[in-house]
Amino acid sequence: MPDYLDDLRLAHVLADAADAATMDRFKALDLKVETKPDMTPVSEADKAAEELIRGHLGRARPRDAILGEEYGVEGTGPRRWVIDPIDGTKNYVRGVPVWATLISLMEAGEGGFQPVVGVVSAPALGRRWWAAKGHGAFSGRSLTKASRLQVSRVAKLSDASFSYSSLSGWEEQGRLDGFLDLTREVWRTRAYGDFWPYMMVAEGAVDMCAEPELLLWDMAATAIVVTEAGGTFTGLDARPGPHSGNAAASNGLLHDELLGYLNQRY
Repeated sequence: MPDYLDDLRLAHVLADAADAATMDRFKALDLKVETKPDMTPVSEADKAAEELIRGHLGRARPRDAILGEEYGVEGTGPRRWVIDPIDGTKNYVRGVPVWATLISLMEAGEGGFQPVVGVVSAPALGRRWWAAKGHGAFSGRSLTKASRLQVSRVAKLSDASFSYSSLSGWEEQGRLDGFLDLTREVWRTRAYGDFWPYMMVAEGAVDMCAEPELLLWDMAATAIVVTEAGGTFTGLDARPGPHSGNAAASNGLLHDELLGYLNQRY
Protein backbone atom coordinates (compact mmCIF):
# COMPACT_ATOMS: atom_id res chain seq x y z
CA MET A 1 0.00 0.00 0.00
CA PRO A 2 1.35 3.47 -0.85
CA ASP A 3 2.34 5.41 2.26
CA TYR A 4 1.24 8.86 0.97
CA LEU A 5 3.69 10.61 3.31
CA ASP A 6 5.33 12.58 0.48
CA ASP A 7 1.86 13.77 -0.54
CA LEU A 8 1.10 14.68 3.07
CA ARG A 9 4.30 16.73 3.29
CA LEU A 10 3.35 18.51 0.08
CA ALA A 11 -0.13 19.22 1.45
CA HIS A 12 1.49 20.93 4.44
CA VAL A 13 3.59 23.08 2.10
CA LEU A 14 0.42 24.03 0.22
CA ALA A 15 -1.33 24.86 3.50
CA ASP A 16 1.60 27.02 4.63
CA ALA A 17 1.39 29.05 1.43
CA ALA A 18 -2.39 29.38 1.67
CA ASP A 19 -2.21 30.40 5.34
CA ALA A 20 0.19 33.24 4.52
CA ALA A 21 -2.08 34.51 1.75
CA THR A 22 -5.36 34.28 3.68
CA MET A 23 -4.01 35.75 6.91
CA ASP A 24 -2.53 38.66 4.97
CA ARG A 25 -6.04 39.69 3.87
CA PHE A 26 -8.01 38.63 6.96
CA LYS A 27 -9.80 41.68 8.44
CA ALA A 28 -8.46 43.88 5.62
CA LEU A 29 -10.65 46.95 5.28
CA ASP A 30 -10.38 46.87 1.48
CA LEU A 31 -11.11 43.15 1.06
CA LYS A 32 -13.10 42.62 -2.13
CA VAL A 33 -16.13 40.32 -1.79
CA GLU A 34 -18.42 39.16 -4.61
CA THR A 35 -21.58 37.05 -4.74
CA LYS A 36 -21.41 33.84 -6.78
CA PRO A 37 -24.35 32.56 -8.87
CA ASP A 38 -25.41 30.30 -5.99
CA MET A 39 -25.66 33.46 -3.84
CA THR A 40 -22.73 32.52 -1.60
CA PRO A 41 -19.88 34.97 -1.05
CA VAL A 42 -16.39 34.66 -2.49
CA SER A 43 -13.52 36.95 -1.54
CA GLU A 44 -10.36 37.87 -3.38
CA ALA A 45 -8.56 35.79 -0.73
CA ASP A 46 -10.51 32.63 -1.73
CA LYS A 47 -9.43 33.08 -5.33
CA ALA A 48 -5.83 33.98 -4.50
CA ALA A 49 -5.39 30.99 -2.17
CA GLU A 50 -6.75 28.54 -4.72
CA GLU A 51 -4.60 30.02 -7.50
CA LEU A 52 -1.55 29.70 -5.25
CA ILE A 53 -2.30 26.04 -4.43
CA ARG A 54 -2.97 25.22 -8.08
CA GLY A 55 0.34 26.83 -9.07
CA HIS A 56 2.28 24.76 -6.52
CA LEU A 57 0.52 21.55 -7.60
CA GLY A 58 1.15 22.28 -11.26
CA ARG A 59 4.87 22.30 -10.53
CA ALA A 60 5.06 19.53 -7.92
CA ARG A 61 2.40 17.10 -9.23
CA PRO A 62 1.83 17.97 -12.91
CA ARG A 63 0.14 14.62 -13.66
CA ASP A 64 -2.47 14.96 -10.91
CA ALA A 65 -5.92 16.43 -11.48
CA ILE A 66 -7.24 19.30 -9.37
CA LEU A 67 -10.79 20.08 -8.23
CA GLY A 68 -11.28 23.40 -6.47
CA GLU A 69 -14.31 25.32 -5.28
CA GLU A 70 -13.50 28.48 -7.22
CA TYR A 71 -12.03 27.18 -10.50
CA GLY A 72 -13.51 23.71 -11.04
CA VAL A 73 -11.78 20.62 -12.44
CA GLU A 74 -8.45 20.61 -14.24
CA GLY A 75 -6.88 17.43 -15.59
CA THR A 76 -7.80 13.76 -15.40
CA GLY A 77 -6.36 10.60 -13.94
CA PRO A 78 -6.48 8.36 -10.88
CA ARG A 79 -5.24 11.05 -8.45
CA ARG A 80 -7.14 14.25 -7.75
CA TRP A 81 -6.39 17.07 -5.32
CA VAL A 82 -9.56 18.59 -3.86
CA ILE A 83 -9.33 22.15 -2.51
CA ASP A 84 -11.57 24.47 -0.55
CA PRO A 85 -9.41 27.61 -0.29
CA ILE A 86 -11.49 29.08 2.54
CA ASP A 87 -14.10 26.91 4.21
CA GLY A 88 -16.16 29.42 6.17
CA THR A 89 -15.99 32.41 3.81
CA LYS A 90 -18.92 34.11 5.58
CA ASN A 91 -16.91 33.99 8.80
CA TYR A 92 -13.78 35.17 7.00
CA VAL A 93 -15.39 38.26 5.50
CA ARG A 94 -16.94 39.24 8.86
CA GLY A 95 -13.71 38.82 10.84
CA VAL A 96 -14.78 35.62 12.65
CA PRO A 97 -11.68 33.40 13.02
CA VAL A 98 -13.46 30.08 12.38
CA TRP A 99 -12.40 29.32 8.80
CA ALA A 100 -9.87 26.97 7.24
CA THR A 101 -8.16 25.89 4.07
CA LEU A 102 -9.08 22.29 3.23
CA ILE A 103 -6.69 20.24 1.08
CA SER A 104 -7.23 16.60 0.20
CA LEU A 105 -5.75 14.08 -2.18
CA MET A 106 -8.28 11.59 -3.50
CA GLU A 107 -7.37 8.41 -5.34
CA ALA A 108 -9.50 6.29 -7.65
CA GLY A 109 -10.59 2.99 -6.13
CA GLU A 110 -13.59 0.80 -5.49
CA GLY A 111 -16.67 2.97 -5.18
CA GLY A 112 -15.00 5.93 -6.91
CA PHE A 113 -12.47 8.42 -5.62
CA GLN A 114 -11.61 8.14 -1.93
CA PRO A 115 -9.58 10.58 0.23
CA VAL A 116 -6.09 9.32 1.12
CA VAL A 117 -4.58 12.57 2.47
CA GLY A 118 -6.23 15.49 4.22
CA VAL A 119 -5.02 18.74 5.78
CA VAL A 120 -7.31 21.21 7.54
CA SER A 121 -5.49 24.44 8.38
CA ALA A 122 -7.15 27.17 10.46
CA PRO A 123 -4.46 29.84 10.87
CA ALA A 124 -6.66 32.41 12.63
CA LEU A 125 -7.28 29.78 15.33
CA GLY A 126 -3.62 28.72 15.31
CA ARG A 127 -4.70 25.13 14.60
CA ARG A 128 -3.98 22.49 11.97
CA TRP A 129 -5.17 18.89 11.64
CA TRP A 130 -4.09 16.23 9.15
CA ALA A 131 -4.21 12.57 8.21
CA ALA A 132 -2.89 10.09 5.65
CA LYS A 133 -4.45 6.72 4.90
CA GLY A 134 -3.08 4.07 7.23
CA HIS A 135 -1.02 6.54 9.27
CA GLY A 136 -3.56 7.99 11.71
CA ALA A 137 -4.71 11.56 12.31
CA PHE A 138 -2.77 14.32 14.06
CA SER A 139 -2.95 17.92 15.20
CA GLY A 140 -0.15 20.35 15.90
CA ARG A 141 2.05 23.07 14.48
CA SER A 142 4.09 20.81 12.19
CA LEU A 143 4.63 17.19 11.20
CA THR A 144 7.29 16.85 13.90
CA LYS A 145 5.34 18.69 16.63
CA ALA A 146 2.03 16.88 16.69
CA SER A 147 -0.37 14.91 18.86
CA ARG A 148 -2.24 11.86 17.61
CA LEU A 149 -6.02 12.23 17.47
CA GLN A 150 -8.50 9.72 18.85
CA VAL A 151 -12.28 9.91 18.90
CA SER A 152 -14.20 9.66 22.17
CA ARG A 153 -15.59 6.49 23.70
CA VAL A 154 -18.93 8.02 24.67
CA ALA A 155 -21.56 5.38 23.96
CA LYS A 156 -24.83 6.94 25.21
CA LEU A 157 -26.73 9.81 23.65
CA SER A 158 -27.45 11.21 27.10
CA ASP A 159 -23.68 11.69 27.57
CA ALA A 160 -22.97 12.95 24.06
CA SER A 161 -22.05 16.36 22.68
CA PHE A 162 -23.60 17.07 19.26
CA SER A 163 -22.54 19.87 16.93
CA TYR A 164 -24.09 21.33 13.78
CA SER A 165 -23.93 24.47 11.63
CA SER A 166 -27.44 25.91 11.44
CA LEU A 167 -31.13 24.99 11.57
CA SER A 168 -32.25 26.27 8.18
CA GLY A 169 -30.92 23.41 6.06
CA TRP A 170 -32.58 20.77 8.22
CA GLU A 171 -35.90 22.59 7.92
CA GLU A 172 -35.60 22.95 4.14
CA GLN A 173 -35.07 19.20 3.80
CA GLY A 174 -37.94 18.24 6.09
CA ARG A 175 -35.54 16.79 8.66
CA LEU A 176 -36.02 19.41 11.37
CA ASP A 177 -38.31 17.36 13.62
CA GLY A 178 -35.84 14.48 13.81
CA PHE A 179 -32.98 16.92 14.31
CA LEU A 180 -34.78 18.62 17.21
CA ASP A 181 -35.65 15.26 18.76
CA LEU A 182 -31.94 14.39 18.69
CA THR A 183 -30.98 17.67 20.37
CA ARG A 184 -33.39 16.83 23.21
CA GLU A 185 -31.76 13.45 23.79
CA VAL A 186 -28.11 14.50 23.95
CA TRP A 187 -26.16 16.03 26.81
CA ARG A 188 -25.05 19.12 24.93
CA THR A 189 -25.44 20.90 21.58
CA ARG A 190 -23.28 23.60 20.07
CA ALA A 191 -23.32 25.16 16.59
CA TYR A 192 -19.59 25.50 15.98
CA GLY A 193 -20.07 25.27 12.21
CA ASP A 194 -18.13 24.47 9.05
CA PHE A 195 -14.99 22.30 9.38
CA TRP A 196 -14.56 22.69 13.15
CA PRO A 197 -17.09 20.14 14.49
CA TYR A 198 -15.50 17.39 12.40
CA MET A 199 -12.08 18.19 13.81
CA MET A 200 -13.49 18.14 17.34
CA VAL A 201 -15.04 14.74 16.66
CA ALA A 202 -11.57 13.57 15.61
CA GLU A 203 -10.11 15.04 18.80
CA GLY A 204 -12.75 13.44 21.01
CA ALA A 205 -14.02 16.83 22.22
CA VAL A 206 -17.33 16.40 20.39
CA ASP A 207 -18.99 13.01 19.91
CA MET A 208 -20.99 13.58 16.71
CA CYS A 209 -21.91 16.21 14.15
CA ALA A 210 -23.88 16.50 10.93
CA GLU A 211 -24.74 18.88 8.09
CA PRO A 212 -27.62 18.52 5.60
CA GLU A 213 -26.04 20.04 2.47
CA LEU A 214 -22.37 20.02 1.49
CA LEU A 215 -20.10 19.69 -1.54
CA LEU A 216 -17.13 17.37 -2.04
CA TRP A 217 -14.52 20.01 -1.26
CA ASP A 218 -16.26 20.70 2.07
CA MET A 219 -15.82 17.07 3.14
CA ALA A 220 -12.87 15.30 1.51
CA ALA A 221 -10.21 16.51 3.96
CA THR A 222 -12.40 16.31 7.06
CA ALA A 223 -13.57 12.78 6.19
CA ILE A 224 -10.13 11.20 6.28
CA VAL A 225 -9.14 13.05 9.47
CA VAL A 226 -12.25 11.69 11.22
CA THR A 227 -11.82 8.13 9.97
CA GLU A 228 -8.08 7.97 10.66
CA ALA A 229 -8.86 9.14 14.23
CA GLY A 230 -11.05 6.06 14.60
CA GLY A 231 -14.38 7.70 13.83
CA THR A 232 -17.10 7.15 11.24
CA PHE A 233 -17.87 9.56 8.38
CA THR A 234 -20.85 8.94 6.09
CA GLY A 235 -23.64 10.70 4.30
CA LEU A 236 -27.07 10.85 5.89
CA ASP A 237 -27.81 7.84 3.66
CA ALA A 238 -25.09 5.89 5.54
CA ARG A 239 -22.83 5.74 2.47
CA PRO A 240 -19.22 5.88 3.69
CA GLY A 241 -17.09 8.84 2.69
CA PRO A 242 -17.74 12.33 1.33
CA HIS A 243 -20.01 11.47 -1.60
CA SER A 244 -23.61 12.00 -0.47
CA GLY A 245 -23.98 15.78 -0.59
CA ASN A 246 -24.30 15.86 3.20
CA ALA A 247 -22.42 14.46 6.17
CA ALA A 248 -22.67 12.72 9.49
CA ALA A 249 -19.56 12.12 11.59
CA SER A 250 -19.25 10.43 14.96
CA ASN A 251 -17.04 8.36 17.21
CA GLY A 252 -18.67 5.32 15.58
CA LEU A 253 -20.44 4.15 18.72
CA LEU A 254 -23.27 6.63 18.23
CA HIS A 255 -23.50 6.60 14.46
CA ASP A 256 -26.57 4.43 13.94
CA GLU A 257 -28.55 6.48 16.46
CA LEU A 258 -27.36 9.73 14.87
CA LEU A 259 -28.56 8.63 11.44
CA GLY A 260 -31.76 7.22 12.88
CA TYR A 261 -32.84 10.54 14.33
CA LEU A 262 -31.84 12.59 11.29
CA ASN A 263 -33.77 10.26 8.98
CA GLN A 264 -36.69 9.34 11.23
CA ARG A 265 -39.34 11.62 9.73
CA TYR A 266 -37.72 12.25 6.39
